[in-house]
Amino acid sequence: MSRIPLIAGNWKMHKTLSATRTLLAELRLALRDTDGVEVAVAPPFTALAAAAEALRGSAIRIGAQNMHESEEGAFTGEISPVMLTDLGANFVILGHSERRALFGEGDELINRKVRRALISDLEVVLCIGETLEERRANRTDKVLRKQLEAGLETVKPEEIRRITIAYEPVWAIGTSVVASTDEVASAHAFIRKWVTSKLGEEAAGALRILYGGSVSGDNAAGLMALADVDGLLVGGASLKPDKFIPIIEYDGAR
Repeated sequence: MSRIPLIAGNWKMHKTLSATRTLLAELRLALRDTDGVEVAVAPPFTALAAAAEALRGSAIRIGAQNMHESEEGAFTGEISPVMLTDLGANFVILGHSERRALFGEGDELINRKVRRALISDLEVVLCIGETLEERRANRTDKVLRKQLEAGLETVKPEEIRRITIAYEPVWAIGTSVVASTDEVASAHAFIRKWVTSKLGEEAAGALRILYGGSVSGDNAAGLMALADVDGLLVGGASLKPDKFIPIIEYDGAR
């Protein structure tokens, strides 16, 4: 089954309004033709409206980096899915390792967020991945299975087209260490096989699985050549056009 590649930039806690406008203007100018690949950015909450305005009429999609599991309520400092769609976001990143490790977000909470996002007409990029200790203990498959079972517990086969899985080994995020092609291929194949067993071959065939973890213009083509890699979730390199554009143009066709 043909799956359109997705290259998404997670800006994390970077970029003011003016910096957002400057970066996106450069991306638009450079990416006049994005046929064959889907491009997306996830700015911080404060820059979502500015990003939506800067990308009006563009094929580049806009997402958020997190959200609360409720539609509204007395949750000081949080942001709801309704607020995100109102700002112009059409997808949300959930379960990122930094949310899990630094802010204590567990699998059950992430599942509630996934369910709420789907109800609120947001697509989901669900992040999963193991720590270095877990990999060294040969627990990668066990960790991925647990995160998949919890994160997708209430997802129906027909909803999988609105979900993207991002495999991000925690030990490779922001470390300049990239998982080997064998490690990436094995993890992605495991994810696809698990989804096949739970949601069926059609759902698994439609599912896009991204790799994230110190992605660069130098390794993008090699990663994208792997059978079950359908795109890349890019961190630091997505903050600079001269680093992000070569990743988007990994095959030299654009």
